[in-house]
Amino acid sequence: MRANFIFSEVWIGLRRNLTMTIAVIVTVAIGMALLGIGLMINAQVGNMSTYWSDKVQLSAFLCKKNDPFQPCKGRGAVSAQEKQALQQQIQSMPQVDRVFFEDQQKAYENFKAAYSSNSVFLSAVKVEDMPESFRVKLKNPDDYKAVFDALSGAPGVSNVVNDQQLLDKFFGLMGKLRWAALVVALIQVFAAILLIGNTVRLSAYNRRRETGIMRLVGASNLYIQLPFVMEGTIAGLIGGVISAVLLMFAKIVLFDGMQSYFVLSTQLSWSDVAQVITLTTVVGVLICILASFVTLRRYLRV
Repeated sequence: MRANFIFSEVWIGLRRNLTMTIAVIVTVAIGMALLGIGLMINAQVGNMSTYWSDKVQLSAFLCKKNDPFQPCKGRGAVSAQEKQALQQQIQSMPQVDRVFFEDQQKAYENFKAAYSSNSVFLSAVKVEDMPESFRVKLKNPDDYKAVFDALSGAPGVSNVVNDQQLLDKFFGLMGKLRWAALVVALIQVFAAILLIGNTVRLSAYNRRRETGIMRLVGASNLYIQLPFVMEGTIAGLIGGVISAVLLMFAKIVLFDGMQSYFVLSTQLSWSDVAQVITLTTVVGVLICILASFVTLRRYLRV
């Protein structure tokens, strides 16, 4: 009988405050979806950082015939003696983990693999157009400056490219997107807390006579508050389900849509999405429960 009464009170509360309940559901859904997208971006950045942290390297491109770069003007292609001296210099540096030489044929194969979808571009490039290079793997990617400066002025080197600088720009952009999504999500969560509190307060005011009678017959505070808390829980669950659908849609359209720009092993997996959905749903429900409970303790007076 008590359970039937509680569920009937929950149904009455939801029906009386239908528009406010819908507003709570929408606010929770949007807030949790934005929070989830921020967490998914964070997971994507984490996957990529883990993958590339072991592959960050310096690339020292060598002069070739008719090289347009300034250090190579007025001279021909790099000689065998210069290549050997440069390799010995790189290997002797304490910051260097290992170094390997990439000839023109290997560079052309890598180029074809990277631009396999652009046949026009591939047809305009030949093997002899590709520069030779030394690929330098550092022990600590943050200690690139000494190696970078030494290679930049070395004889036979046209230019030096630091992968870490390129990745920092990309990860910086992704980090800004992540924080922007999280900030907007926190604002939505705060709005949801206020909206849930107002909904519970209105519901408690509309049923003040019933709750007064329950107090007179000896009902406990928990028994009186339970229908209101359950209303918030139901709204939080529905909002969590809607946000889960939005997050799955974002995974398919947004993250999978950009998979051509990422390495396959860095792709956001469905297990990552499931963890985010579970976390955001729990957060949404807890917010509703806490907002309902705190609001009742402050405003419910019978």
